[in-house]
Amino acid sequence: MKRILNITLFCLLAFIFLSSCKKFLEKRPINQATDSNFWTNEAEANNGVAGAYAMLRTAMNEMGFAHYYYGDFSTDEFLVPPAGEDYQQINRIEWNFFVATTELHRAMIRLRRWDNFYRAVDQSNRCLEFIGKIPLDKFTSTNKTEAKNALLGEAYFIRAFTYFYMSRIWGDVPLSTEFIADAAKAVNLPRTQQALVLNQCIKDLETAIGLMAWKPNFTTSRAIRVSRGAAYALLAHIYAWKGDYAKVIPAADSVIAKGGYTYVNRANQATYLSMFKGNSTEGIFEISQNANNEGSAIATSYGTIINNVAGRTLKSPYLATNTGNSYFPLDRTTLSTLFPDNADSNDYRRKNGFAFWGTTDPITIKYSSGVIYSGTNNTSPLSLHNIVVFRLADIALLKAEALAATSDFGGARTILNQIRTLNNVSPYTGSDNTLFAAVIDERTRELFLEGHHFYDLVRLGKKTNGADLRFNGSSGAARMDNAQFQQGKYYWPVDPITIISNPLVTQTPYWADKM
Repeated sequence: MKRILNITLFCLLAFIFLSSCKKFLEKRPINQATDSNFWTNEAEANNGVAGAYAMLRTAMNEMGFAHYYYGDFSTDEFLVPPAGEDYQQINRIEWNFFVATTELHRAMIRLRRWDNFYRAVDQSNRCLEFIGKIPLDKFTSTNKTEAKNALLGEAYFIRAFTYFYMSRIWGDVPLSTEFIADAAKAVNLPRTQQALVLNQCIKDLETAIGLMAWKPNFTTSRAIRVSRGAAYALLAHIYAWKGDYAKVIPAADSVIAKGGYTYVNRANQATYLSMFKGNSTEGIFEISQNANNEGSAIATSYGTIINNVAGRTLKSPYLATNTGNSYFPLDRTTLSTLFPDNADSNDYRRKNGFAFWGTTDPITIKYSSGVIYSGTNNTSPLSLHNIVVFRLADIALLKAEALAATSDFGGARTILNQIRTLNNVSPYTGSDNTLFAAVIDERTRELFLEGHHFYDLVRLGKKTNGADLRFNGSSGAARMDNAQFQQGKYYWPVDPITIISNPLVTQTPYWADKM
């Protein structure tokens, strides 16, 4: 693999505002031949940043479900699916499953490759290289300096987010913060230690925080264009992943106190479900899914599948095209543990976020309100639900986790009970010794199938030194035991195609003798 950090040609995808459907970016290619004459004014700078968002969106939508494959699918939320090419192995954390290098359409190959993420990094580096050189008099906003700084801040954020996202998936990843204009001078890079990658993320975010305002300049784009609040939210998550919980607290406090975010009403089902379409008052950072080709049906060697979160988790009447069971069945034992039939069974998240409760095939309906149909006889459902990456309840509970980890049990309990009260659940009455795990449980209830659970379980495993591992669930899938956890099985292997292309990239340690 010639250095993927430098992509010489790619299309900037259409990026569309949610509420107004106004195009954020028209399709326009940027490459090294046009860089010299493209970056001339504010509109082109804005288009360049939109391209970085678009590349990130492509990466997180790999196979239509990548964000959830990485963050939820290989946990106790799901049973092993009964069928499907690669999906059983992905669910069971058999990520070394052999797939011929010629079968590039296969999910296992595409999820083991980081190419799309590096396209987002490359575009961010490109933005940082050229936007700063655009003269202020070429900006048309009333506050020209603020507009220029905001675009630079967004580019720093996207680079930091992308590297953090990759580091949680693969651990050590190649790190480059330079834009290389001449592709002939691009070189292969080895993997950089995760600690150094995360330090660079923190540095980028500290810069972004100084450049961005608390609210984006674009009122119609709210959470799909980042602001200072999103930067602090990402900073809190990075520190939590590092186990540096003392630094999580002030970052989370900044989001909660200054971001202007407010909780969505959980008591009303329509209002609650609308949060997962995106652009709610609770949303901090979201990936826009408002595109006509998002999650459309694709042909595979075993038939046509609906490759989006709705298609994978819903069934009739919530998904008209699936009259059988859900394709990715939920673990009923996990659900009954999270939402038991007791005095708290009126939990709004259970009542309004699930259907077919008590049957052999319960489903989550979080992603049901944004399904539209296209194709012949409306046979192709599209899922127009933003990927809600960060929202207010997530950051509040992350702060509670940090408080519990630093022995501020009273503070952790207060936040935990605020979230429980919000959802019509009685206060937590357990001991301080189990409070950290109780916060993780609450995060599972609150953020079910939102791309957080796998990483939450990794942090829980680290905090308990492997004594509390919950990946396996009740399906009989031996996804990960303590010995495997200590060896880092939770990091994905790099696909052999990548290593063949770039011999400097070594295999993820746990998988090195298993591929």
